[in-house]
Amino acid sequence: MKSIPYGRQSIDQQDIDAVVNTLQADFLTQGPKVQEFEEKFAEYVGAKYAVAVNNATSGLHISVLALGLKENERVITTPITFAATANCIRYVGAEVWFADIDPDSYLLCLESTRKLIESKPKGFFRGIIPVDFGGLPVDLEVYRELADKHDLWIIEDACHAPGGHFIDSKGLKQKCGNGKYADIGVFSFHPVKHIACGEGGMVTTNSKVLYKKLSLLRTHGITKENMQENHGAWFYEMQELGFNYRLTDIQSALGITQLAKNDAGVTRRNEISKIYKSAFLGKVKFQSLPIGAYNAHHLFVIEVEDRKGLYDFLRSFNVFAQIHYIPVHTLPYYKNIGYGSTNLKNAESYYVNCISLPMYPTLTDEEQKFVIDKVLNFVL
Repeated sequence: MKSIPYGRQSIDQQDIDAVVNTLQADFLTQGPKVQEFEEKFAEYVGAKYAVAVNNATSGLHISVLALGLKENERVITTPITFAATANCIRYVGAEVWFADIDPDSYLLCLESTRKLIESKPKGFFRGIIPVDFGGLPVDLEVYRELADKHDLWIIEDACHAPGGHFIDSKGLKQKCGNGKYADIGVFSFHPVKHIACGEGGMVTTNSKVLYKKLSLLRTHGITKENMQENHGAWFYEMQELGFNYRLTDIQSALGITQLAKNDAGVTRRNEISKIYKSAFLGKVKFQSLPIGAYNAHHLFVIEVEDRKGLYDFLRSFNVFAQIHYIPVHTLPYYKNIGYGSTNLKNAESYYVNCISLPMYPTLTDEEQKFVIDKVLNFVL
């Protein structure tokens, strides 16, 4: 059996042609493909605005800046995420406060978050960054109600979840990143994600004020909007201390063709998920699916007692499963700045047992059966 990774990009001739056409065009960066990608992505998720960036970490960074996060202020997030979700808070000198996860959905636990907020005086926290972990959407309607009660903003880390949605209390489908309940959504275009641009990300919002701030911070804090008398087209103003977080036209061209295939890719991911669930039901624990939620399935995570044993066993058959994630509060950097005694029992229990199995649209039925057979051979 050939090597089977936990995730991988899918690039076809249409993608290649789009990139080649851009390489032969006038703009390799700061050209029309970037704006086209932004407009098509905003339409896809149902948001008013989208700002393309060079990666999702940059997107998270400018998101907290656009929302005015300052040194020594405090933001709540989940410990089961990639470090960038928490790091963006630290980039501005603010404090990360972790709430525990739900042991079945693996998402940030609403009650844990509520208890943490209510244990402090109003104004102690500035915001919440929930993560659509594995592709499973957070119910942002209930988080919005909590946030409004305590004057908090919400950034939805939707890096795993383009194409995912939940159903709100009105029975309406709410796509990840649509800006209905979160102030800002952030997506990733890393190769193992749904939409591969090599590297890249997108920030979405329904606020024109935030959109302008994000756009400014993405490009050095520079704007050409306020043309002055006696100046020509060269004129610009630097209004903020911004960054060079731009996405190129080359990457945007690839993103456009990848985006057009995302619905089909998410459908296939859900087909793969159903096969896994059917095989593992009653034998192996896997991520729960709340009623009304549509999981975009960046990952398919299971829990087993001998996780290291299964990891090594699968690798011996060229099945390269992965672990998502080491709890952020246990990483050396965070332990060294005071998180060593943090008690998040659900997150820590999850980490001991979790392992991510292969999940990507081009995974064949034969390959998936091989993976399932090996997992069951090991655990039963």
